[in-house]
Amino acid sequence: MSDLLNLNRLVFFTSVVESGSFTAAAERLGVAKAVISHQVGKLEQELGVTLLARTTRRLHTTEEGRRFYDRCALILREAEAAYGEMSHLTNEPSGTLTLTAPLDYGSTMVAPVIAAYLKQFPQMCVDIVFDDDIIDLVSGQFDLAIRVGWLTDTSNQARRLGTFEQYLVAAPALALTFPQCSTPVDVGLLPWIENAVLRHPLRWMFSRTGYETEIIEARSAIRTDKTPTAYACVLAGAGVSVFPDYMLGDDIATGRLVRLVPEWTLPPGGIHAVFPAARFRPAKVQRFIEMMLAAERKRASGL
Repeated sequence: MSDLLNLNRLVFFTSVVESGSFTAAAERLGVAKAVISHQVGKLEQELGVTLLARTTRRLHTTEEGRRFYDRCALILREAEAAYGEMSHLTNEPSGTLTLTAPLDYGSTMVAPVIAAYLKQFPQMCVDIVFDDDIIDLVSGQFDLAIRVGWLTDTSNQARRLGTFEQYLVAAPALALTFPQCSTPVDVGLLPWIENAVLRHPLRWMFSRTGYETEIIEARSAIRTDKTPTAYACVLAGAGVSVFPDYMLGDDIATGRLVRLVPEWTLPPGGIHAVFPAARFRPAKVQRFIEMMLAAERKRASGL
């Protein structure tokens, strides 16, 4: 499809006109202000006209911009009506759902939801990629991504699914070899399994009683770029490392792994469903997100 038919740019432009500013439009659509400004600029460049007159105090449409807005608003209203009509006729998902998720969370949490999703909607097909690399959604290759941790990409829309805790763990036999380990300073002297997937795999901030904090720089014994490999090394007693609570499952409860300095906590992280900016969300995406939300609520409740 030609860039001249990029409906997202029409959505961005009409939202700016209706909201009165780039900032308000960004808040309305849930994307970064810079994305709105860039896309409207591209639209003006493609059309060869100035649509919005900008000053330091206010923003208003030009004559060409007003005429273009009227046509765009009509187009988008028709599109919304068509979508609403089709959504009424097709309440169930159809086609192929394409999604990506981190390897550890995907294997632990997303895979069971996919199984339940296909059981409920057997006419669907799911195309998945479990990878720790952040895959760009702009290409349109994926309907959504599940992101774990701290969001840095503001060009997409996101919905929070849940949160997770981080635990420093070791195999019981290894933990017995350092019985005096009771503070973050002690932890920094242990052999660590460095998980290069993380932004700062050897730098950690521990907190206690809500206000006391300690930042450590750990010593790497083994370095890997795959979370399951780091997990296997910790189970084998080769070193210690930090993992999200959803990955540990029954390891701590059954004694396969033990928490170190449990009175000190690490920063919790978020779990989000991320998708390209758009006014409408297909039923196949909406239903999957609803099932992920239910799975996260169940996990958070300990059921």
